[in-house]
Amino acid sequence: MGCSVVIPVYNSAATLPELIAQLRQVLPTVAERYEVILVNDGSRDLSWGVITRLADEHAWVRGIDLMRNYGQHNALLAGIRAARYDVTVTMDDDLEHPPEAIPALVAKLDEGYDLVFGAPENPQHGFWRDVSSTLTKLVIVGATGIRIAPAGCSFRAFRTGLRAAFTDYSSPYVSIDVLLTWGTTRYGAVPVRHNPRRMGRSNYNLRKLIGHALDLTTGFSTWPLRMASLLGFAVTLLGLALLVLVIGDHLLTKNPLSVFRFFTAVIAIFSGTQLFALGVMGEYLARMHLRMMGRPSYAIRERAGRSAEDE
Repeated sequence: MGCSVVIPVYNSAATLPELIAQLRQVLPTVAERYEVILVNDGSRDLSWGVITRLADEHAWVRGIDLMRNYGQHNALLAGIRAARYDVTVTMDDDLEHPPEAIPALVAKLDEGYDLVFGAPENPQHGFWRDVSSTLTKLVIVGATGIRIAPAGCSFRAFRTGLRAAFTDYSSPYVSIDVLLTWGTTRYGAVPVRHNPRRMGRSNYNLRKLIGHALDLTTGFSTWPLRMASLLGFAVTLLGLALLVLVIGDHLLTKNPLSVFRFFTAVIAIFSGTQLFALGVMGEYLARMHLRMMGRPSYAIRERAGRSAEDE
């Protein structure tokens, strides 16, 4: 068996040497053949220089330098597609994910799972990050119709063959969790104690997490369109009910009919519903436009380390 470890890198020049040193101790206990793929996602520091040096020092380290910052999931997709071995492990570059937990994730796969998450025993994020992450996972459940492991995170192990389910995927909007569920529903979780972040702060803030949830919602599901339709139908029924009440009150009590107030309320409700529906459809039209342009999920500037053809 072979194991490929894919790590998206963004401004992590200081942590990469220690991460590789830890992986060097762990990976030989996991598989006979192994590799580490470091995907530089448009870092602004010296990360690519560190990656090229590590690739020169270790034959099992490979580097991919993206032309700009595409985002964590896009970088992961680039690395996953470059993986050469039977099992792929994804993890972060900030030393929060302990390499010594990789054997437990891979062992869990042998129990018949195709995808295993390293569920954090001790989340290291703040309140708003935890809330946003929970909402994002709920959105994924709604987008895929498949109940993702509640404690799922970017520390995961899966059978590399799952990538066949999204070989032709080319949208700039990427969610690795959603793409993996296209290939399997057999997933599990292993409790893993995550380490405190050594330096710096997370690049994910509330705005980015909300944006990611929006991308998931409009990029991988049609339920917003259905919600808009249901809301419009519900408001229509409400308008009919109000019309019946107003006319009934006028006929039964002989009170004057307040036409102006009634139609003002109805027009306001219907105008808001129309704008909401148009906004949702606009999101979909924008994404259809981007896909028709053929915009890639990522673009590789250069590679470092030995390729498959060199072996």
